[in-house]
Amino acid sequence: MIRASSPNKTVENFWRLPQQWHMLTDAFAAIADPNRRHLLEELRRGPKTVGELASGLPVSRPAVSQHLKVLLDAGLVSARADGTRRVYAVSENGFLKLNIWLDQFWQA
Repeated sequence: MIRASSPNKTVENFWRLPQQWHMLTDAFAAIADPNRRHLLEELRRGPKTVGELASGLPVSRPAVSQHLKVLLDAGLVSARADGTRRVYAVSENGFLKLNIWLDQFWQA
């Protein structure tokens, strides 16, 4: 699990920006779907293509692509071109933002 360092003014000010709240809301909405959580679990094991991800779900490849777009827009995954394919991976930075927000509930 990614752990944030102790809170400071930079982190506090970061979450006061409206676009950061919007990104956080999108991230929670993105992980609310069980298919997207499954995709994230698969990507946690390593980068994969849409075809590799679709083989583990009872949905079509286009549906997997749509789920990945939501995760991309939320900043939770990244994509890179590999010839004609796109390879998807977990974006640690996206999860760091979620972790920073969640950590405030455990800090005394």
